[in-house]
Amino acid sequence: MRGLLALSRLIDAGTRRLGQWVAWLVVAAALISAGNAIIRKLFDTSSNAWLELQWWLFAAVFLLAAPWTLALNEHIRIDILSQRFPRRLRNWVEIVGHLFFLLPMAAIIVWTSWPFFLVSYAQNEQSSNYGGLPQWPAKFLIPLAFAILFAQGLSELIKRIAVMRGVLTEAELGVHHPAEVGHVQEPEEDAVTKGSKR
Repeated sequence: MRGLLALSRLIDAGTRRLGQWVAWLVVAAALISAGNAIIRKLFDTSSNAWLELQWWLFAAVFLLAAPWTLALNEHIRIDILSQRFPRRLRNWVEIVGHLFFLLPMAAIIVWTSWPFFLVSYAQNEQSSNYGGLPQWPAKFLIPLAFAILFAQGLSELIKRIAVMRGVLTEAELGVHHPAEVGHVQEPEEDAVTKGSKR
């Protein structure tokens, strides 16, 4: 288990650094968007390449920061249900979700999107818009991002199993379930409910 936890820490460190770096692409996209708008207004000219670069950067942020989001435990879940589960059941839900849903889904997308990228690369596929960018670099983001997400899913699975076996505590994960840190508030009792308890 110690070796698996070392692997998990390595994966977490990699996705954290990647996510922090990729987050700066939001700033780059905003600057490109503003610059493109200013040039269009001042000089009445523009380029499809600049427009397409903006969605490339957005795609890179969305896809490559997803594993970091998972590592931070900020991914979407049905909190209204999971906050009511005991801690042990929540851990089982996480394990089952990663093992039977996240990991197979990520593997299938890597498997099916790799030929999709290779065909585009072999053809040197270009944008259908005049002056646009090549398409294959953007398509490469799909298998790359889901391969990293698969690795992060393995890391999360290792950590949850370690918690269930008592090798690791919830606090040592570095993140907490929203129900444990007050992100989701319990509904307040109304006057009728309070009165019925007296």
